[in-house]
Amino acid sequence: MSQSQISISLGDVLVVDDAPANLRVLSTMLTNRGFKVRKALTGSNAIASARAIPPDIILLDIRLSELNGYEICQILKSDPTTSQIPIIFISALNDVSDKLKAFESGGIDYITKPFHEAEVLARVETQLRLQKLQRQLIQRNSELRRSNRELEQFAYAVSHDLQQPLQSMVGFAKLLLMKHQADLDRTSYEYLQNIVQSGDRAYQLIQNLLSYAQVEQQNSGFGLVDCNQLLKQVLDNLQAAISEKNANITVATLPTVIANESQLSQLFQNLLTNAIKFVPPERSPLVHVMASKQNHEWLFEIHDNGIGIGSQNFESIFGMFQRLHTEAEYPGTGIGLAICQKVVELHNGRIWVESQPDAGSTFYFTLSAALDMDFSERGVANPNLGQG
Repeated sequence: MSQSQISISLGDVLVVDDAPANLRVLSTMLTNRGFKVRKALTGSNAIASARAIPPDIILLDIRLSELNGYEICQILKSDPTTSQIPIIFISALNDVSDKLKAFESGGIDYITKPFHEAEVLARVETQLRLQKLQRQLIQRNSELRRSNRELEQFAYAVSHDLQQPLQSMVGFAKLLLMKHQADLDRTSYEYLQNIVQSGDRAYQLIQNLLSYAQVEQQNSGFGLVDCNQLLKQVLDNLQAAISEKNANITVATLPTVIANESQLSQLFQNLLTNAIKFVPPERSPLVHVMASKQNHEWLFEIHDNGIGIGSQNFESIFGMFQRLHTEAEYPGTGIGLAICQKVVELHNGRIWVESQPDAGSTFYFTLSAALDMDFSERGVANPNLGQG
């Protein structure tokens, strides 16, 4: 089969110009290149055509009699059906201000008349390639999110199913220690102790994996949360660790935010647990919690006097199973900060750390201010409605 017998459209192009001669030239140029071309002499026809069957790209003249190109572009960009269509302006207007106005109205490129065929074709093909790459990226991101959800569901199912047999094994090992401790030689006793300790660590790992997997599943139930009351409950939960380490925790007045209360509690608990745990044995933990308003969000800060973190690890510590110390030095599973990052991201916030080795750390995270957040996205009634 010869090339002339193959009909393959490189893309659907809508050309908008009130000069029939320009339409003919552009149409011939694009058709010969392999594009499918639609033509519109007026802005209303262009809008109707784009809404009926969205083209892959629009070539839009600025000077039109009914609606000018800027107005047409703004109308199309405000309509969800046509907002993603790339628009290239074509105009005899060559002033910088005209070009800036074209980009401000939503255009992605600008071709000055009299146009050259090679330039028009190159710009159209470039924008279509970019559009194709963008679609592929969106599709791959969607597939990646779906794959991550499936992995999380798998991890949750496996972790959940492992709890019972692991508890049974550890329980029987403890029973053997209790019942036969006096009859065991030193080596056998140490073996059983290792079984119990390893089982407890595995059980803690499973619990943390379940917590991580459940964060995404619990991404609902957002409401007004008083962080002062929430942190009081978290500190009550951590009272044993606070007493054991003789920790001194001070808390400034905290705001009320829109959040998932369970997730926010877990976030504070994980960060405070680390602040208490990662302190040299020769000194008592000193921890301060505070928050300040920054534009449309609250910036939370948790300062400690712990062992600190090298700058090369500022990002990696938020990954799964990332540990900077041995189990003997500081026990843990390396999942706690990954949970923190996931919770903050689900709240449309950011989390990061500033630290120096042996000079303490400050963990920062942001949450949307309650009065500024988009309540409709979270299914929360806006508490401001009905107020004077």
